[in-house]
Amino acid sequence: MKIAIVLFNLGGPDSPEAVQPFLKNLFSDPAIISLPSLLRLPLASFIASRRAPKAMKIYDQIGGSSPILGQTEAQARALEDALAGDPANWHQWRAFVCMRYWHPMTDDVVQRVRRFEPDRILLLPLYPQFSTATTKSSIDAWKAASGRMNVSRRTVCCYPADSGFIDASVDLIRQALKESEGRKRRLLFSAHGLPEKIIRRGDPYQAQVELTASTIAGRLGEADWAVCYQSRVGPLKWIGPSTAAEIERAGKDGAAIVLYPLSFVSEHSETLVELDIDYRRLAERSGISSYVRVPTVGTHPRFIAGLAAQARALLDAPAGATCHGGAEKPCRPEHRACPLTAGAV
Repeated sequence: MKIAIVLFNLGGPDSPEAVQPFLKNLFSDPAIISLPSLLRLPLASFIASRRAPKAMKIYDQIGGSSPILGQTEAQARALEDALAGDPANWHQWRAFVCMRYWHPMTDDVVQRVRRFEPDRILLLPLYPQFSTATTKSSIDAWKAASGRMNVSRRTVCCYPADSGFIDASVDLIRQALKESEGRKRRLLFSAHGLPEKIIRRGDPYQAQVELTASTIAGRLGEADWAVCYQSRVGPLKWIGPSTAAEIERAGKDGAAIVLYPLSFVSEHSETLVELDIDYRRLAERSGISSYVRVPTVGTHPRFIAGLAAQARALLDAPAGATCHGGAEKPCRPEHRACPLTAGAV
């Protein structure tokens, strides 16, 4: 059986010239700006033109482009190798990288999958925690572009406490914690933020971020830890506390920092610039004695093994979406945006 695995990620500009069109694609998404297209599209163009110069300076600090495509391709190849190396495997697996806001974008990837002629399609977002702004947006775009493709499809909607993801995270954090042994320290779990209004609509993202953090902290036995949120933009009120505020609080408390970006599975501007450069400087100004940033899971063997296990499990799952968030579904009744809670699958 031929199986196509579609790995979703947001994407990033691959050159300075791509920064403004990338931003335009981002802000044109109704999941990001919930206005009618007549208003949203010109507004997206305006915001992109205003933000492009600042964004270009950010990408200049990491070579002028985002490394996310190369890292996601590496994850795709590692996943193929893990599945092909299974002694019980008799399927032909092919992993396709599908980016939401820059190439390879959904329409092109749909055509590549068609040419592969799979017997089954598995949609596997590289967002461990579900959000309407990431997971749902990517899956909706796939459904719209794939149209009447008559192929059985299965979807993983989230995996905030998946054993492979947690194992890889714990391993990486343990290595980082060794650098601050013997010191008073605080483990910060930094996630990409969202406007509060999205959470109030029933988005489970914040609850799932907290689930990931508490699961990892429990495995590590760390007593001093906190969840915080980064990358705030615009005038809306965002969920908190902010990563910057938590760094300043650690400075006042005389604690060293070990920081793990638990909502990212690959490196890009939010980790390589915001965390490694901007927040490191803030830590220094705040009197932090040691600031250690834990790398993302990337192609960590346990993370890839977890993705492979999810792919195998999907083969026997019913059509629709499957939650691999742990022994119990991580979403509560108030999380109306969850496709399983809403009965949308």
